[in-house]
Amino acid sequence: MKESLPPIYFYIPKSQWPAGDLPQIPEDYGEWMSCWGGRYGRGKYDWTLQTYLYLKADGLPCKLIDFVPKEGLVISHRDFLSDNLKPSSKLLIVCIKVDREPHPYAQLQIVQNHQDELLKRSQFLWQSYSLRFWLQSKLIMRDRSRGDRFENAAFFGVLGTLATQLQEPQWEEQLSALGLRWEVVKCDRWHDYSEVDVIVAVRSFDGRNTFDSKPASKLINAWHAGIPAILGRESAYRRERKSELDYIEVASTDEAIAALFRLKNDLNLRQKMVDNGTIRAQDMGNNKITLEWRNFLTNVAVPAYQRWCMASVTQQQIFLIYRYLIMKVNRIKCQFNQLLSVKSP
Repeated sequence: MKESLPPIYFYIPKSQWPAGDLPQIPEDYGEWMSCWGGRYGRGKYDWTLQTYLYLKADGLPCKLIDFVPKEGLVISHRDFLSDNLKPSSKLLIVCIKVDREPHPYAQLQIVQNHQDELLKRSQFLWQSYSLRFWLQSKLIMRDRSRGDRFENAAFFGVLGTLATQLQEPQWEEQLSALGLRWEVVKCDRWHDYSEVDVIVAVRSFDGRNTFDSKPASKLINAWHAGIPAILGRESAYRRERKSELDYIEVASTDEAIAALFRLKNDLNLRQKMVDNGTIRAQDMGNNKITLEWRNFLTNVAVPAYQRWCMASVTQQQIFLIYRYLIMKVNRIKCQFNQLLSVKSP
């Protein structure tokens, strides 16, 4: 059945529009990004430009624009949306919130963690929907010629997001004693797992923080790369977990060392985890994410757009005023909490 869709736009403001020719197909995005930027902070383009390319390639009628239209459905990353941007009477804004604060006036928000979606809905604040992030562009799997070698452990991510204990010299020394080399992979090589035998990704050993705005990307990329993963206690990882072979969860450096020791000395376990990851990866590809996006647009965004257009001017104004008040209250609460934390001993 042919979809009946309003105009759908992906928005990057002119002030942040990349220089030069943009990629035209999703397969070229990774190479383009590595040449144009290839650096941390590109997530807003991964979520906006890359999503546009995948959906366009899938046959969805959509456009990439550098201005806010007067009507239609506009999808954009939170970093591209100014706080004072308000939807007109015929415009629906879909904010790709991910790990930022919600946009005050966007009618819909996209998050990358199901727990974040549940939290926002339970507070009756935002209509949030979780979608998986795209796989790492140009991902290179572990080199099979490495065979049974277990020598290189790595973290793929920004150093500041790694647990402080894993940034200390003692951590690297402990791995060295196990016969392992430790590396924090730089952003221009986040796609290259060819020489890696295991990833360790822990943001914090404080179990109270389950990082409910973060995705399970490190785990899913590890499955696709053909390597086992040692991870922290995060809600996104736990939601994806179906068995103990999916990853090893750790709550301390001692547990992380024990997990590495176990993997190093148990080839059978390593192989089972890799084989299991191969199976899990089959249902976690970009084709599945494209389908999730189409389902979201068709079943959520388009009906929301139609309801917005049918609402009276008074109803729309009440919505915008309500959102403004929520934003103000939330920011006052945040400032108050920060003040309390400074004053507390």
